[in-house]
Amino acid sequence: MQKRRVVVTGLGAISPLGNNVKEMWENALAGKSGVAGITRFDPEEAAVETKFAAEVKDFDPTDYIDRKEARRMDPFVQYAMAAASEAIASARLQDAGIDKTRVGVIVSSGIGGLTTFEREFEKYAEKGVSRLSPFFIPMMISDMASGHISIQHEFKGPNYAITSACASSSHAVGECFRIIERGEAEIMVCGGSEAAITPMGIGGFNAMKALSTRNDDPPRASRPFDKERDGFVMGEGAGILVLESLDSARRRGVEILGEIVGLGSTADAYHITAPAPGGEGAIRAMRQALTMAGIAPAEVQYVNAHGTSTPANDKTETDAIAQVFGEHAAQLNISSTKSMFGHLLGAAGAIELILTLLTCRHNAIPPTINQFIPDPECYLCYTPNEAVYREVEYAMSNSFGFGGHNVTVAVKKFLDD
Repeated sequence: MQKRRVVVTGLGAISPLGNNVKEMWENALAGKSGVAGITRFDPEEAAVETKFAAEVKDFDPTDYIDRKEARRMDPFVQYAMAAASEAIASARLQDAGIDKTRVGVIVSSGIGGLTTFEREFEKYAEKGVSRLSPFFIPMMISDMASGHISIQHEFKGPNYAITSACASSSHAVGECFRIIERGEAEIMVCGGSEAAITPMGIGGFNAMKALSTRNDDPPRASRPFDKERDGFVMGEGAGILVLESLDSARRRGVEILGEIVGLGSTADAYHITAPAPGGEGAIRAMRQALTMAGIAPAEVQYVNAHGTSTPANDKTETDAIAQVFGEHAAQLNISSTKSMFGHLLGAAGAIELILTLLTCRHNAIPPTINQFIPDPECYLCYTPNEAVYREVEYAMSNSFGFGGHNVTVAVKKFLDD
């Protein structure tokens, strides 16, 4: 059976750099940081070591959701609903004539309703199980973003969530790509959402020594590939994409924003948190994506790196990219947009794929900010501190997750041929 081409017809975002795609993109190109002191809770009272994060700002869920319904949703679901509204509107999925049994939803989360879990646990600890909310479980479980989006918009195709830590939303996009390729749906709403800036979220990653503790300079704390990087910065938000078969998009006359052309998905089978030596799993994921796309490494102009700002990831990913691209690696523009957005965990891959698609569409590459001291172990071009404007036809986005999960998505500027 001939595989169907899969294009992108809708994008939506709630992020530390803006609550819509246009604002987010403009701020990313300008190299703005979304990192500041934590306001979600009092970090001094919580006694967490890291006192800053990349929070979503000026977000009112009732701009997108009925007030009563919003109270029954964890913030990660609220973010997903808001971003989905933008993506669905841009893809014109409410137009008459769409067969909603052929529209599905896979929106992932790495952690799910951590805010709800902490609030309900406090009630349980103080007053016992009788005080737990009947909405505790439905608000907490990770599939509820997919469920609520499906219910609100009456999409009756495949509907579930994928959880693979920080690779979750990239796996969601990859699964939707395959579903459409196989003909099991015409349109899929996909991506990820996360809201883990909580005392236990920050405290848990602090206990792992994974977070930056640069409390004296939060906007410059996330510095991927820099010699003085000391850990990642927690972010939050949601990224939603609408994927569609090319035939369906052409029939509907909807604007096509880009094309998904390749996917790689591998496991390190090495360690629960550390990357495999030399990035062996990441290498295979990138090579799989190139092979599926039918392109040579030299045809790629841009890689949106996983680039967490941790000592281990950034060196390993550099080595993996160098291995995959060979001599062409020196010609690539690479950037880690986590330098501006922080790490959105299960939503990171979707937000970063949106930025990668926009890079192809506009021939504009967001920078890696906070590049101050070069690291000899990170020896490629990371688009330091300022955006670069160049022709970009093919690009790739990497996502790696605790548990040894590796995903690479390859995209192409859409040319109507």
